[in-house]
Amino acid sequence: MGRVTAATLLAELPELGKLDRKKIAALVGLAPMNADSGKKRGYRKTKGGRLEVRNVLYMSTLVATRYNPLILAQYQQLLKRGKVKKVALTACMRKFLTILNAMMRDQVPFRQTVLA
Repeated sequence: MGRVTAATLLAELPELGKLDRKKIAALVGLAPMNADSGKKRGYRKTKGGRLEVRNVLYMSTLVATRYNPLILAQYQQLLKRGKVKKVALTACMRKFLTILNAMMRDQVPFRQTVLA
């Protein structure tokens, strides 16, 4: 993660490390929202949230799918299961945000062996 991503997350997402993974994902706009009405079960989509955070997280996750072994493994697994690339990348964004949230909560640096 670069300086721009770190600065944006600290400035635009002060709740990072203070909320649980589901709430932080919903706050950023990475949680699937349902479109149900009565007996109709609609398609789940991610929407809303903080645009600036989502934009920098998108670019960081795009790079992480090439160089971070944890994110790369999840991305490849989702593609192998037949997911569309954009859907797989959004799922990886949520995982990346969850990892960052846990790191801030526990005040520990990134260690692949601990998080794997």
